[in-house]
Amino acid sequence: QVHLVESGGGLVQPGGSLRLSCEVSGSIFGRNAMGWYRQGPGQERELVATIFTGGVTKYADFVKGRFTLSRDVAYNAVYLQMNRLEAGDTAVYFCNVRALDQSYDYWGQGTQVTVSA
Repeated sequence: QVHLVESGGGLVQPGGSLRLSCEVSGSIFGRNAMGWYRQGPGQERELVATIFTGGVTKYADFVKGRFTLSRDVAYNAVYLQMNRLEAGDTAVYFCNVRALDQSYDYWGQGTQVTVSA
């Protein structure tokens, strides 16, 4: 059985940084995309960043060069470095891994990120 273990959320002041980690326990196969989504208060879940097998990375426009997604293939993990955080980044951040052939789609429990003075 596959589980996504997230860590790294918390409270940070505007302009600060956080690093989110997500590790996959269990086996996943094939070409996939792994990354982060977020859901702010009263908002729909939206893509933050995702990285595909082979290393191509896609970012949401609102990232604006502030966030960097990286992947450790050996440990089936992804890391989201978030810099210059803004109040609008406050949300629950969810890790996701999905197969490109749609054979699986796993989600983490979510980790809260709060940006406030």
